[in-house]
Amino acid sequence: MIEALPLQADAGADAIAAINYTWVLVVTFLIFFMHAGFAMLEAGQVRSKNVANQLTKNMLTWSIGVVAFFLVGAGISSAVGGSGFSWIPGNAPSSWADSWLYGAVFAMTAATIVSGAVAGRAKLRAYIGYTILLAAVIYPVVTGITWSGAYVSQFLGTGFQDFAGGMIVHGMGGIAGLTAAWVLGPRIGRYNDDGSVNVIPGHSMTFAVLGTLLLCFGWYGFNVGTAAIFTTNADGQMVFNAAVLGRVALTTTLAMGMGAIGAGGVSALKTGKVDTLYVANGMLAGLVGITAIPNVAAWWGALVVGLLAGAQLPIVFEFVEKRMKIDDVCAVFPVHGSAGVLGTLLFPFVAAPGVVDSIAQAFIAQLAGVVAITVWTVAATAVVFGLFKAVGQARVSPQHEQDGLDTSEHGVDTYPEFGGRDAIATDGGYVKTSDGIIRTDGGQPDDDIKMVMAFIRPDKLSDVKEGLAEIGAPSLTVTNVSGRGSQPAKTGQWRGEEYSVDLHQKVKVECVVNDIPAGDVAEAISEAAKTGEPGDGKVFVLPVDEAYQIRTGEVGPDAV
Repeated sequence: MIEALPLQADAGADAIAAINYTWVLVVTFLIFFMHAGFAMLEAGQVRSKNVANQLTKNMLTWSIGVVAFFLVGAGISSAVGGSGFSWIPGNAPSSWADSWLYGAVFAMTAATIVSGAVAGRAKLRAYIGYTILLAAVIYPVVTGITWSGAYVSQFLGTGFQDFAGGMIVHGMGGIAGLTAAWVLGPRIGRYNDDGSVNVIPGHSMTFAVLGTLLLCFGWYGFNVGTAAIFTTNADGQMVFNAAVLGRVALTTTLAMGMGAIGAGGVSALKTGKVDTLYVANGMLAGLVGITAIPNVAAWWGALVVGLLAGAQLPIVFEFVEKRMKIDDVCAVFPVHGSAGVLGTLLFPFVAAPGVVDSIAQAFIAQLAGVVAITVWTVAATAVVFGLFKAVGQARVSPQHEQDGLDTSEHGVDTYPEFGGRDAIATDGGYVKTSDGIIRTDGGQPDDDIKMVMAFIRPDKLSDVKEGLAEIGAPSLTVTNVSGRGSQPAKTGQWRGEEYSVDLHQKVKVECVVNDIPAGDVAEAISEAAKTGEPGDGKVFVLPVDEAYQIRTGEVGPDAV
């Protein structure tokens, strides 16, 4: 079934080792690049006010977690596996690439999955604390009882099959994320008092899809890269497992495609529309499903696994959301958790001919591995987040959650809404133009003071600022608002669930003028903001009874 191609006898062992080590590093870097995918995917699925928080957690997951795995985690895995504690810094440098760094990128993948489940309400310190413990203890114990120790094989006489971490990495990460989200509780406004669900859409479908495709690219390192190495056969010959490599490449690709088809198909059956986010998540679910068995699955088995992994996604997400009342923001459990469990358990039923001697024994071994990983992950995660919750350090305050974690946790604004063209001032002062210096305040005594108030499309703000500057009235106040007028409501969809949008996002522009006719200001705004479509907005001119300059104490037109 699986043939190996022998190399020339004069191929030196050092040369083979050099090729293998170099390739392992290339694969390692490819898997590391998956963090860019996770960053984009998670950032797209959260609200704009929490984007920087997700990006920061993604970077710190790697930065802090990889150090913890280096100092403690890899040694714990070795100890649990029965080989004794192997402290990586004390080992020969020649082993650092494959014994530590290659394992580290897998560990960090499991860790970063959790961040998507607890988005929008977890304190950074709690997440970092959990990441340290996951990298140092929780994940190493999982690898210790599986890849390092093979205890299922010892106890049952049948090996637990997980080629590249479908259950050990992704299933474990998805289960950890679900547990953490359960302990933290849902985001404010996610559920009503009667238990009904409110949809909270993410801010960027573009980011989510881009992140998905980056992850799919890196996944070839995750699965295929693992198979593209030289090994030694029973006769001592160096061989290249071309058959295994070809099978892994094929099954990985087929499962990815079928995952998208399965998720998109079920979402279409449920809502009548092919949901974009479900298609993206389905690609990942298909990949997760096959990751445990790409080297032993039949070609048709990859189609089955991918289809089922994608199809279960909308169903499991709805169950978690509406029945379990767990707010899994980025759907990490149906994408990674349940998909990883499904693919692992399907192994004996979709294996290539000749791989499985006894379907029953193989299934029992897979089930034993899944149960062991699940029990340990749920217990460890619940304890860690439960302790943080008990001391009031698990979740941000309601005020900080409403303001957004970008501001409360990092003091940054990911999207400064009112930025614009450099030549236009929006906060008073003076603006230099080709004609000289435009005065932004002042007026003539005894003139009427007017306020021009406009509601415009957000994307027309820069045009309006430029139009006002051209007539000598660049000073303005800008506010983000939402409202309802003649513009009809629209229906949105997020992960297959529809929601009504009847309050449209607008920008309110206010200009107080005296020396510039209010009509000229209103006309300039109208011309700059016009698209000709419903929803362009309105402009109002209001009288101002009096004006006071706080700094100078001036009153009336001189204060404008």
